[in-house]
Formats: sequence, structure tokens, C-alpha cells
Amino acid sequence: MISKLILRDQVREHLLSEMTQGKLEPGKTINLAALARKLDVSVTPIREALTQLQQSMLIKAIPNRGFIIAELKYAEAKDLYELVADLEVLALENSFFDEASIEDLKQAQHKFKNASDTLTRIHAKLEFHKILTQHYKNALAQQILTDLKTRIIFYERAFLSDDSIYAKSDNQHDGIISAIEDDNVPTAALVLKMNWMLILDYIKKQLTKV
Repeated sequence: MISKLILRDQVREHLLSEMTQGKLEPGKTINLAALARKLDVSVTPIREALTQLQQSMLIKAIPNRGFIIAELKYAEAKDLYELVADLEVLALENSFFDEASIEDLKQAQHKFKNASDTLTRIHAKLEFHKILTQHYKNALAQQILTDLKTRIIFYERAFLSDDSIYAKSDNQHDGIISAIEDDNVPTAALVLKMNWMLILDYIKKQLTKV
């Protein structure tokens, strides 16, 4: 039983990695047989991993098609960004930041500002947010955030190639750091919420053009 669980988790981590690296696209069907050959495992742990990812709403099971990467829709984006914003605000309000933590945030922000391409910038942004919330001692919330942000990557890769939106996000990151340095958690939480809503509003406008 333990070995089966390990295989399932390894398959899940492989698929999550493929998603975050942009190797799986919305609408793409996941070929179980091909994946089994690639990973040298049976189809059983693959189905188990896919079922987990389905429960996390990262993929969908479609009759006669199997498992696919779900298409991008505004209704889902709205739910995703609002929930991530609320969870991160909760995490921020229950975290303590020392000088080392603040320095880590500044270094992550530096990487975000100097990212050379969209995917690098997205990952740098998510790393900033991960550092911002990592001190929240709620394992379930952290796992939910990880899954939700994996799905968010699909939206940001598809719609956030405009540098102007990142410039605004950049300023908000600086505002969050500044508020934390001033021990002003309410302001940091407000700017954090605004940061996610800024991106959601931009994605909404892009989706209405599709």
C-alpha cells in the first residue's frame, strides 16, 4: 500500500511540474498509456493521481475523452483569484515577519522586477507570494494555495504578457513590503487583496475579447 501511495504522489508531482513549466495546455487530453510508458509505472497510480488533481479542479474528467486540462473561463478565474486572495490575507494576518523574512521578500521582489520573460516573471511573482504566506502554520491551507496557484499559472501564461500590468503589480509588492516593515499588517493585507484583484480584473477584460 505504501509503495502505491508513493507512486501516486510521484505521478501527481510530475503532472504538477509539467503544468507549472507550461508543458500542458488547456484543452489537452492526458494520454494515460503514454504517461505510463514515460514514467514506467502502471496506469493505476496515474488514475489515482489524476483523480486527486480532478478533486483539486486542476483537470476535468470528460466522458469518452478521459482527463483533460480544463479550458480557461472567467467564472473559474474569479473563484480562483478571490479565494487565493482571501487565503493569503488570512495567512498574512496570522504570520510574524522578522528581518530575515523581509529580506527574503525583497530578494524575491528583485527577481520579479528583473524577470526577462513572462513565465519567469509569473514564477517570480508566485515565489514572492509563497514567501509572504509561508509562516502561516496551517498545512491544509498551504496545500490548497499550492493547488490553486498551479491552476492560476494557466491564466497568467495565457493573458499576462502585458508589461504594464506587471508594473502596477510591482508597485503593490513594494507597498506590501513597506507596510510589513512598518508593522502595519492591515495595510499590507489591503494591498495584497488589491494585488490579486488587479490581475483578476485584467484577465476578465482579456477573456471577454476571446
